[in-house]
Amino acid sequence: MQGDQTVWHTDYYVSRLKKTDSLKPNSKNSGDDSDSDDCFDDGVVEENDATGTSNSLLNAIFQPIQTSHRKKAEPSKELLAALKVLNDALQKSPNGNLPHHLKNAINIIQQEWFKVSSVASANPLDVEDYLDCFEDFSSRLLEHIVNMTDVSGNTAMHYALSHGNFDVVSILLDSKVCNINQPNAAGYTCVMLVSLAEVHSETHRQVVRRLFLMADVNMRATQHGQTALMLAVSHGRLDMVQLLLESGADINIQDEDGSTALMCAAEHHHIEVVKLLLAHPDCDLTITDYDGSTALNIAMEAGHRDIGVLLYAQEHFPRDSSPYSSLKNRRAKSATPTLKSSHPRTPTSPHPRSKQDYTF
Repeated sequence: MQGDQTVWHTDYYVSRLKKTDSLKPNSKNSGDDSDSDDCFDDGVVEENDATGTSNSLLNAIFQPIQTSHRKKAEPSKELLAALKVLNDALQKSPNGNLPHHLKNAINIIQQEWFKVSSVASANPLDVEDYLDCFEDFSSRLLEHIVNMTDVSGNTAMHYALSHGNFDVVSILLDSKVCNINQPNAAGYTCVMLVSLAEVHSETHRQVVRRLFLMADVNMRATQHGQTALMLAVSHGRLDMVQLLLESGADINIQDEDGSTALMCAAEHHHIEVVKLLLAHPDCDLTITDYDGSTALNIAMEAGHRDIGVLLYAQEHFPRDSSPYSSLKNRRAKSATPTLKSSHPRTPTSPHPRSKQDYTF
């Protein structure tokens, strides 16, 4: 399962190249016997230690990052022995029911795997080395360990997303065996966790987009019925809201209180998010929660008159064309129907839009 290691260094290349802006070769010919490569915009540089340093710097900058001398991460002897035991058991148990005596082997695997893959400082190259080792045993062992959970029901993917370690996320997606729709013990999927993250580079944004396109972005949390879109909206994550909409998130799904993403944005006064949602052709302003309130009612009750004006104008004036208009034909909406209840429930945590921001 060898991947292209250069993708993790994209941002590093860019940052190094930006530092060379002041090192532009001088196009003038000095006419002497000195090496023209030693000439820069700020004048002719004599052949001395400074010149050697400059040339060395340029050579270092334009040389590809070498990973051949990196020492490959190798599992411990205890882990290798445990992997063999688990792999043998998996081959003998097609239904996945593992015998109780494997508990010790599984504990050894969990401890070392999560130590390598699930800490904030996890190295994607080390993670890939371990995945290669698992796959050398069997693809079934690889799938079992990649989706292995801790006591909180979190997988390595849950942790990588929580830490914002998108390089590790990319490696786990490359394994092609990661169950990204698997919820943790609190009922939250990987998509829900990453909806609260901040993305600081286009490279990482592409990783998130890839995750969204592979996952069911319309799954609801098991406890209170929120979707990833509701979570992103409630926390004002404009970039995540846009990525989710581009990936086919259903804008009108209601949680167990009947709240929609638009209602969440209206109450929490995320005006830019409101504008983005209103630009979506499927956004339905007439939906009411189980208290009978629309998004406009909620905005006005919260004292957000500026958002109220936007919502009122959207109800009485034609919509503009939207880049999301083709999504209906590209991706089906969630198979889960809109929740309906005549007796709304008040969830404890995370709180609904009528109380506080959604939190984990």
